Amino acid sequence: MTIEFVKYHGLGNDFILIDNRSSSEPRLTPEQAIQWCDRHFGIGADGVIFALPGQDGTNYTMRIFNSDGSEPEMCGNGIRCFARFVAELEGSQGQENSETPSSVAYRVHTLAGVMTPKLEANGLVTVDMGEPRLLAAEIPTTLTAADQKVVNIPLAVGEQSWNVTCVSMGNPHCITFVEDVAAIPLATIGPQFECHPVFPKKINTEFIQIVRPDYLKMRVWERGAGITLACGTGACAALVAGVLNDRCDRHATVELPGGPLQIEWSKTDNRLYMTGPAEKAFTGMRDQG
Repeated sequence: MTIEFVKYHGLGNDFILIDNRSSSEPRLTPEQAIQWCDRHFGIGADGVIFALPGQDGTNYTMRIFNSDGSEPEMCGNGIRCFARFVAELEGSQGQENSETPSSVAYRVHTLAGVMTPKLEANGLVTVDMGEPRLLAAEIPTTLTAADQKVVNIPLAVGEQSWNVTCVSMGNPHCITFVEDVAAIPLATIGPQFECHPVFPKKINTEFIQIVRPDYLKMRVWERGAGITLACGTGACAALVAGVLNDRCDRHATVELPGGPLQIEWSKTDNRLYMTGPAEKAFTGMRDQG
């Protein structure tokens, strides 16, 4: 069996996109996704994304297998790539947005709920990422009581104590503020955060340097993928953590190794809005027995 695919990336966070509209189940198993994501013996990617039929009134369903075969609830960079991919599949005929006639929007079902990416006329993609979830039970974490927020709580990881703030954007994030993100030994400390026993479903970890209240630098260790060049949900969680700790504005640029994202935490509706690029790298076909 030969499967067609398209490779996209959002700020270097790269994905293999597969047209899966003919079936409600992914065309690859998690084990096969691992092979496809291998950068030496496969195509190479941080994950495989499947465009499945919509459900509960949505246009599409998005599912993702990480490069280790695990399935995350959501992916911010991935959903921007997903929007570009389905627009190409259907000839850019999405739902016209009444306020911005030149844009195209989709309602996408994910394991984290319904997300609404909108293709802007300037080539960027804006995604309504929903409301942040802040209670310990919603992360989930055992760092505090289940009904309390996790804000600036000390956590021993490795040989030191880190003050952490936890946010769920449908998937779990642990944010810590540092003086210099470039100095963090990410390959060493990242796995220790991810698998720490206080996070029963593991954790994505963001290390944040506040340059200005409207400009943050970030490096990330992603649960199931390791070091990546960008993480959209992580950038949203980082901004929320910055606001909760009185360190940043509600609208800021988050600079990742792969480039910048614009993140806004709206006072009006309490929702996060993420704007950034999604670019096609190449198309191809791969035999899959």
